[in-house]
Amino acid sequence: MTDFFSTMKISTSGMRVQSERINVIAQNTANADTAPSKPGELPYTRKQISFKNVLDKTTGQKIVAVDKITEDKKSDYIKKYMPGHPAADVDGYVQMPNVSSLVEAMDMKEASKSYQANMGIFTQTRDMMSKTVDLLR
Repeated sequence: MTDFFSTMKISTSGMRVQSERINVIAQNTANADTAPSKPGELPYTRKQISFKNVLDKTTGQKIVAVDKITEDKKSDYIKKYMPGHPAADVDGYVQMPNVSSLVEAMDMKEASKSYQANMGIFTQTRDMMSKTVDLLR
């Protein structure tokens, strides 16, 4: 039974980090069109999440955990011509977030599929454990 619980714990950790990843993607998507309120102010900066392997001392298995959530400083902000906006520079351009809705949509799809795969493993393991208990009765 210990192997079943280890497998379920590994799957649960996968679901937990993918859930956090979906949360970060949702924040990025929600702020994709958020412009700064004053000239010279930086817009929302896209956030990225990274994972790491952690040793679970109770099971001795490696599980996945969130390593850190950082801001994407490599991607350039998008300049959009909006001369009437309060944050527009002298040329009428406003710096917009470095968030691509297409990239976020693809990341969301990947995170969702990974979450579903971990849920499938968890469900199969739970069913196998239940059937094993039924056999032992």
